[in-house]
Amino acid sequence: MGAPPGYRPSAWVHLLHQLPRADFQLRPVPSGFAPRDQEYQQALLLVAALAGLGLGLSLIFIAVYLIRFCCCRPPEPHGAKSPPPGGGCVTWSCIAALLVGCAGIGIGFYGNSETSDGVSQLSSALLHANHTLSTIDDVVLETVERLGEAVKTELTTLEEVLSVRMELVAATRGARRQAEAAAQYLQGLAFWQGVSLSPVQVAEDVTFVEEYRWLAYVLLLLLVLLVCLFTLLGLAKQSKWLVVVMTAMSLLVLVLSWGSVGLEAATAVGLSDFCSNPDTYVLNLTQEETGLSSDILSYYFLCNQAVSNPFQQRLTLSQRALASIHSQLQGLEREAIPQFSAAQKPLLSLEETLNVTERSFHQLVALLHCRSLHKDYGSALRGLCEDALEGLLFLMLFSLLSAGALATTLCSLPRAWALFPPSDDYDDTDDDDPFNPQESKRFVQWQSSI
Repeated sequence: MGAPPGYRPSAWVHLLHQLPRADFQLRPVPSGFAPRDQEYQQALLLVAALAGLGLGLSLIFIAVYLIRFCCCRPPEPHGAKSPPPGGGCVTWSCIAALLVGCAGIGIGFYGNSETSDGVSQLSSALLHANHTLSTIDDVVLETVERLGEAVKTELTTLEEVLSVRMELVAATRGARRQAEAAAQYLQGLAFWQGVSLSPVQVAEDVTFVEEYRWLAYVLLLLLVLLVCLFTLLGLAKQSKWLVVVMTAMSLLVLVLSWGSVGLEAATAVGLSDFCSNPDTYVLNLTQEETGLSSDILSYYFLCNQAVSNPFQQRLTLSQRALASIHSQLQGLEREAIPQFSAAQKPLLSLEETLNVTERSFHQLVALLHCRSLHKDYGSALRGLCEDALEGLLFLMLFSLLSAGALATTLCSLPRAWALFPPSDDYDDTDDDDPFNPQESKRFVQWQSSI
């Protein structure tokens, strides 16, 4: 099948499309895009479940590390003031992991923007295609109404004026028959009229989902950024309460990061299957939703020399009918106007109507050519299969970086906690307070001396 102009499956599409797939029973599943098949749905869910496996392994590793740190740590000598050896390295590794997480946030913002741009391009292509289809229907309707009005008024008036000359009446009736035939031929060109599928509605649905997806990722990115910044602040200030709060938040964001990895991986794999051969699926789905013939859909979706224009016969017959009307009107002008002055006004009006109809006909020929709609189809595929897929991959990279950074942070924060100086319960008490234990001890010593 012919690919849309300017669209070729990218290397990422080929790579993801070649990945093996299996259902819940680990039986191989074909990589063709079939979202309604249960086995294919299970294969995508299994891809998403790999992120759950990664989350489970991360939590197990963190738990084992923390248990080993808490239970297998050698006892510190009583009154030791020096920090444990290697503590500075642990703190700096935690800071490095947080900085890597911050760098991943930049990648995430770029990926979110790319995905949004791809979906916006898809929506714009759908809206432009809807404009083309609506224009075709409007031009056909206006042209048919114009010809029908000419038959009812000008041609009827002309027959009444020329009623004494039967040969002129016959020519007028011939023009009437040709106008009615042209209107019938043209009426069949409004192929999208009455179709329930609306590209505008599809574009609105896609835009609605994309707005919430974009907002959700922005909130996730900001949450990761705040966790990284406040954790760095807690390490710099050696604030234990802030480190405790950020540890709990890091655990929450770790779960969200792995969840987003699963969602992005399943979406990217499914999108690569669609983008590897989109024509077959789009043709079948559109035919099912619209009920249009495969000849019409193949002409606009493929737009190659192997598929002929399904409206060519109607266009040719319409053009012949309009040309016949034009020649008959010229003959009537030569024969009727010198003898019947009252025939001049309806004939001039018919000539003007015919000229406007011919202009509309040429506009229809251009609109019905496959170039415009096929260009919209290619633009939609490029937005979905290039920009949106690339953005998803960058988002997945961000999620992996944030998950790795937060896992490292959760392992490092308890050891960094051990480096904090011990808090003195009396640091904030007033030295002149008589209830201060140190001041009370000095007061007793003073009384003994007296």
